[in-house]
Amino acid sequence: MSKSWMHITLGVLLVAISAAPVHGQAGLAAICNPNGKVADLSFTLKDLNGDDVSLSAFKGKVILLDFWATWCGPCKVEIPYFIDFYTRYQAQGLQVLGFDVDDEIPALTEYVELMKMNYPILIGAGRDDVLKAYGPMPGLPTTVIIGRDGKVCMSHTGLVEKAVFEEAIKALL
Repeated sequence: MSKSWMHITLGVLLVAISAAPVHGQAGLAAICNPNGKVADLSFTLKDLNGDDVSLSAFKGKVILLDFWATWCGPCKVEIPYFIDFYTRYQAQGLQVLGFDVDDEIPALTEYVELMKMNYPILIGAGRDDVLKAYGPMPGLPTTVIIGRDGKVCMSHTGLVEKAVFEEAIKALL
């Protein structure tokens, strides 16, 4: 097996392992450690309109922060979940934020319109500081769920079943 195929195989295995579902309140309680890492909400990013968006403005809400890109297949599968969650749970205190890691604005705008994304999209190109704060990120999508207390409740890389995210969101709302 060539070295490049070995790396690809290892990457696929890591994503498959990381995509294993976590079910039940016991699983969620283990993820939402009361002594867990506090999320860094000190960042201000640009949105698609060029406006500043401060993550600290969402303190006190449940935040689903999705790190994604237009070229990412699993991201395309998960985005409709996040659209649905934002529609159904925004009034209860959920804030979904999409952090696009590297796309050019014109392609990104077209993609957001095509997917009918209804939540704020943040421009992440060149923002390695944010990636480092929420990493490591061995791949995309990487989704971080932050509780109202500002602590990271869940961080997951790879495709995840919708029910896993929804269970965490509902428990935190």
